[in-house]
Amino acid sequence: MSQPNQPNQSRVRLTVAQALVQFLSAQYAERDGVRHRLIAGTWGIFGHGNVAGLGQALLQAGEDTMPFHQGRNEQAMVHAAVGYARQLNRLSAQAVTTSIGPGATNLVTGAALATINRLPVLLLPGDYFATRPADPLLQQLEHPTEADVSVNDTLRPVSRYFDRITRPEMLIPSALNAMRVLTDPAETGAVTLAMPQDVQAEAFDWPEEFFAERVWHVRRPAPDPLELAEAVTAIRAAQRPLIVAGGGVHHSEAEDALKAFVDATGIPVASTQAGKGALRYDHPADLGGIGHTGTAVCDDIARTADLIIGVGTRYSDFTTASTTLFQNPDVRFVNLNITSFDAHKLAARTLVADAREGLRALTDELSGHRVDEVYEAEYRAGKERWEQVVDAAYRADDEHAVPTQTQVLGALDSVVGDDDVVINAAGSLPGDLHKLWRARSPRQYHLEYGYSCMGYEIPAGIGVQQATPDTPVWSLVGDGTYLMMPTEIVTAVQEGLPVNLVLIQNHGYASIGGLSEETGGERFGTAYRYRVADGTFSGAPLPVDLAANAASLGMDVIRAKTVRELRDALATARASERPTCVYVETDPTPTAPPAEAWWDVPVAEVASREAAVAARERYDRHAAGQRRHL
Repeated sequence: MSQPNQPNQSRVRLTVAQALVQFLSAQYAERDGVRHRLIAGTWGIFGHGNVAGLGQALLQAGEDTMPFHQGRNEQAMVHAAVGYARQLNRLSAQAVTTSIGPGATNLVTGAALATINRLPVLLLPGDYFATRPADPLLQQLEHPTEADVSVNDTLRPVSRYFDRITRPEMLIPSALNAMRVLTDPAETGAVTLAMPQDVQAEAFDWPEEFFAERVWHVRRPAPDPLELAEAVTAIRAAQRPLIVAGGGVHHSEAEDALKAFVDATGIPVASTQAGKGALRYDHPADLGGIGHTGTAVCDDIARTADLIIGVGTRYSDFTTASTTLFQNPDVRFVNLNITSFDAHKLAARTLVADAREGLRALTDELSGHRVDEVYEAEYRAGKERWEQVVDAAYRADDEHAVPTQTQVLGALDSVVGDDDVVINAAGSLPGDLHKLWRARSPRQYHLEYGYSCMGYEIPAGIGVQQATPDTPVWSLVGDGTYLMMPTEIVTAVQEGLPVNLVLIQNHGYASIGGLSEETGGERFGTAYRYRVADGTFSGAPLPVDLAANAASLGMDVIRAKTVRELRDALATARASERPTCVYVETDPTPTAPPAEAWWDVPVAEVASREAAVAARERYDRHAAGQRRHL
């Protein structure tokens, strides 16, 4: 971090809230010589806990100092900020302010999502009076033994840094620590500064140097020579190595370095949900998604691989198929990760370094090394077979038929450009997308699967559109996700952001319905249907009109009933300069390839219903294949 050089004696009188806004406006992140504004704007919903403090401060500062964005739901504001930060490779972020009470607790889901996905966001919830002039306050949680606890303490476990500013002087070290964490590629996530409402409005004589421009360098640590040598030895000895590319490849902007490494060595690449697009889909070494939602070729290679090279991945249970995927008895792991915590997973040889720098070092040290041509021919042939599977899933033999969900993806694939961004987070779509989507650029595939949070897609689309205004953005949602959080449609309309919403109506929780059936739950409670005489929700579909709802919130809406109408509607939406919803009811017939690997969801060990008994038998067979890699 560059240090300001101004006299300590010079001071300026501002409230705490005014000082914080002024401070944030002067913070910058820098990587590879390119500077980015660190806090590019602030989202806010105002209540009694922040309206007279941060609200007044933002008004006084003006749009040139700190742009303000009006949200409709506190959780959604965090999602928008996260989408913004991810699109800009974590080099620029946004702040979110709410009142104390339900506004503050609504931040918790978004904060968890940000921290789990290692994405920076600054949270500024209002808090109780530090001076306690009245007790209890409106919306106060009274704790009988800990008087300093507020509802904001729910943010502690989901924040990478948390502080409560009970004195003006506390803001200086706390604000500096907040910026340190936001710009640390190994530590970043949600950062919370809880702001008591009386302290927000309190005046203080601040040293002017607190407001001087600061540039926070985002480091790229190089690999340790010993760790590098051990990794090179392991790779040279491997007969069937496989790279697992995670989100860290994108965050580090290491895509070109990965391609150079793969071109030199011939080692194939599998991608996690966060890492998809690390290689363009038509690269001969790109095997697509890995794990429970992976491709057949990728999972087949993973089962026989003798070395897994993890790059920027945290090895979720979907990636490892709940530790049943890597079946070679001699399999070992080399993990390149900027975070030591993740690098050490699966008893791996560690390479704690920036993904780009680590890949470059490996490429140099492995000069002349390449996998056997028989192995290369094997995985390339498998990739060609899988591309035929994708073609079949996308293809619609009857253009006038109701589309299936995979045909919806095929229609979208035919319309998008290389730099369009496709956003999704939950439901059955992540599985179909991970298997089938042909990612054409590093940022095209935007799947939030660390938290898989329903409701993320629409606000995240707004954040991505703010970060890259000229990029067509597609938020893909099912009816279940849409009903969770459609409110930020109003924000997109208000801001004139031409986010495209593809709204798929399948009358219930399709993904969990399928999982329920597989695990003996018989789809209980997963359909959006009328209740019938036996008490189950198995009647006719509910007569809801989600397209009309989207239109009522200000979106242009195009209804598509057939494959041809859908393709035309998507093209119209892409050309529009307004927020546009393409609404389609899908044929529920399954057309996606089945799961190629297991996922551990425990099943009732004893049950009286036949479906659950059969499901438990299947579960026990799969669970027997789990192993601990030591």
